[in-house]
Amino acid sequence: QVQLVESGGGLVQAGGSLRLSCAASGSIFAIYTMGWYRQAPGKQRELVASITMNGRTNYADSVKGRFTISRDNAKKTVDLQMNSLKPEDTSVYYCNLGGSLDRPSAYWGQGTQVTVSS
Repeated sequence: QVQLVESGGGLVQAGGSLRLSCAASGSIFAIYTMGWYRQAPGKQRELVASITMNGRTNYADSVKGRFTISRDNAKKTVDLQMNSLKPEDTSVYYCNLGGSLDRPSAYWGQGTQVTVSS
């Protein structure tokens, strides 16, 4: 069965940077679109960024120019580089495997907490 494990979350000050990583096991990985989603308390889970097997990307308007998604098919990982972080970026961030550029599949990681202080 597919397993996705996120790492790299933590507490940072506004304006700082953080890099999240997601490692996949139990899947082919290279053929799948990967995505990062986030969910803050009281809010719906929303797309942050996604990337196809060929490297085509999609970003939420709120993170364009600040976040960058990338993948390494040999290592079966997908990363999210987050720069110029804002308090409103505070959320649990989830990795997703096998969706489309704008919709997730049912395959999720456990999530990693990102907290941005003002």
